[in-house]
Amino acid sequence: MKFHLLKAVSLCAMLATSSFAYAVNNIEVWKSPTCGCCNFWIDHLKQHGFNVTANDTGNAHIHNTLQLKSKLQACHSAVVDGYLIEGHVPVQDIERLLKEKPADAIGLIVPEMPLGSPGMDQPKHMGHKDKYDVLLLKKDGTTTIFNSYN
Repeated sequence: MKFHLLKAVSLCAMLATSSFAYAVNNIEVWKSPTCGCCNFWIDHLKQHGFNVTANDTGNAHIHNTLQLKSKLQACHSAVVDGYLIEGHVPVQDIERLLKEKPADAIGLIVPEMPLGSPGMDQPKHMGHKDKYDVLLLKKDGTTTIFNSYN
């Protein structure tokens, strides 16, 4: 599915009407109430000074609004300062996005659940780490690599 600017505008309008007041250190998360790794990712955000509002309603409405391809979807979605944060994105990448504010950006995505990413770095994984990319989602629906972890 091709991403359209209209979908981006729709998401921005939806997010702007949220009851949560966005600021650089405030982030709103949508997740399943039973997702443990989502809660660990939220802990990661809090440890780095973010104020988190968590909604245990799932994130399908964001995926549907954006018509986000399944290969880009993750178990939780968030919004910070109007940007989409999809999946286990490290705080340092969120902070870089907020500092650089790329004009064509919708947000950042870490598809799936790579081991070693924030929230997926728990002792039960015994130190295993996957290589993964943080993708920048652009308004035209394309993605580029924003950062890589090896």
